[in-house]
Amino acid sequence: MAKIDEITRESWIMSSCPEWGTWLNEEIEEEEVQPGNVAMWWLGCTGLWVKTPGGCNISIDLWCGNGKRSKQNKYMAKGHQMANMCGGRLLQPNLRATPFVIDPFAVKHVDAVLATHYHQDHMDPNYAAAVLRNVEEKVPFIGPKKSIELWRSWGVPEDRFIEVKPGDSVKIKDIEILALESFDRTCLVTTNGEEDIRHTCPDDMDEKAVNYLIKTPGGNIYHSGDSHYSIYFAKHGKDHKIDVAFGSYGENPVGIADKMTSCDILRMGEALNCQVVIPIHYDVWTNFMADTREIEVLYEMKKYRLNYQFHPFIWEVGGKYVYPADKEKRQYHHDRGFSDCFIEEPNTPFRSIL
Repeated sequence: MAKIDEITRESWIMSSCPEWGTWLNEEIEEEEVQPGNVAMWWLGCTGLWVKTPGGCNISIDLWCGNGKRSKQNKYMAKGHQMANMCGGRLLQPNLRATPFVIDPFAVKHVDAVLATHYHQDHMDPNYAAAVLRNVEEKVPFIGPKKSIELWRSWGVPEDRFIEVKPGDSVKIKDIEILALESFDRTCLVTTNGEEDIRHTCPDDMDEKAVNYLIKTPGGNIYHSGDSHYSIYFAKHGKDHKIDVAFGSYGENPVGIADKMTSCDILRMGEALNCQVVIPIHYDVWTNFMADTREIEVLYEMKKYRLNYQFHPFIWEVGGKYVYPADKEKRQYHHDRGFSDCFIEEPNTPFRSIL
């Protein structure tokens, strides 16, 4: 243990971040996915790690950054998507609320790095650098045009890119990645600073964002990125078999319509005709945090009258979900331990009086 006179701000940061150290990295590496299943871990925001029985590992929207760090910059800059959305100057106290549950520099193996779109909480230069330096395999970086441009600006080599648009598919080991249409209207009002917001049109969507359908031996996973609710979800549900669907949920501040509400999450699950719908993204920003009980209450109110054929699953950041093994679960709790507490009976003074 360090002496007080040896402790510095830098030593505290190095010893405390990431908060989970390499615990989750080790869990993912050690996980042996059983045939007919697929394992998933929630990494915070819309970050997802997927592992298959064939040992295929992919990450989607893994992000290791933060939001506001000082009250000196509490307002959004001109041209920011939130300011563009509300049409004015916006106070944005978006402090990061969730811990870093994975160490990007401890990632030893990943088969593909995916991004749904290029917003700062869905792509990460630290993770890109870690993959390029530490992973021996030639890992592809998969995403829409704008995501490719951002990776390129960070220095990711040109031969690593796989640019996708709706309809494109990529096969990696025992999974198939299918790019689908995104419904992220916030992305449409995002500028690069120099471009005029009036020149942004819906035709840009396919270049800016995609949704993904990840076809695995254990089921098909639908990742909707930051999509808002769209009636087009119904077409995706008719065209594809979807087992587990992820939707960006949040409590929208006044003047903003950036995240799906509880009603929208349930409507998405019904439209996609999925088996399980899982809300994500509500965890990360303090000004968008939402109560998942609202989803559960509405579901219980409506499930019989509307004959829902799916159910919501309420997760925890850093948690594992295996489909279909965990299909009937409704809520997640981290391992509480103690299940092995009497494998070796303790020699304690009070044992004789128990």
